[in-house]
Amino acid sequence: MMKTKPLFIVLSAPSGCGKSTLIDMLLQEYSDIVYSISCTTRAPRGEEEDGLDYHFLSKERFEELLKEDAFIEYAKVHDNYYGTLKGPISEVLAEGNSMILDIDVQGAAKVRSYVRSLPNNDPMKLGYVDIFINPPSLEELRARLIGRGTDSMATIEKRMNNAEGEMARAGEYMFQVTNDELYVAYKRLCDLIDALSGRM
Repeated sequence: MMKTKPLFIVLSAPSGCGKSTLIDMLLQEYSDIVYSISCTTRAPRGEEEDGLDYHFLSKERFEELLKEDAFIEYAKVHDNYYGTLKGPISEVLAEGNSMILDIDVQGAAKVRSYVRSLPNNDPMKLGYVDIFINPPSLEELRARLIGRGTDSMATIEKRMNNAEGEMARAGEYMFQVTNDELYVAYKRLCDLIDALSGRM
């Protein structure tokens, strides 16, 4: 197999756009793409496992890491911290593998400004790519969210408002992929990754 350039892939999308499904498909196909696991101080929910879904940390530990400047980005949401550690990304890229980060628009903006501040020869900067996944339309997104049957109408309306705000910022991303047909969108994503990593 030819040597490919390790990428640091940042992926954002409004809720219900199929981003998790697309990421799962990528991880199954590309053995050299590693999923970035975020840290949080909230308690695990349901079947969530430490080190698989999140790194579950105490508030004290998270704040220690903040003091050490260990995060590429972090946010406080409803009294809980969420953040992405720099260390694992650097390690994965140093091994010649790519890292994929699933993050919202605000988090992506923080990552983008952090990466911009790095020296030009930093692997994170060299391999950086951010991609926004669009729904075919807001109507289609609403239909998908209703179709999932997991959220109340109030929650769906809130997600729709968020989606509009997020889609308004899609232009901040290097690339946009519209998920109208899952396999077509997946093929577009693969083509992008192949071209950027030099697999073509």
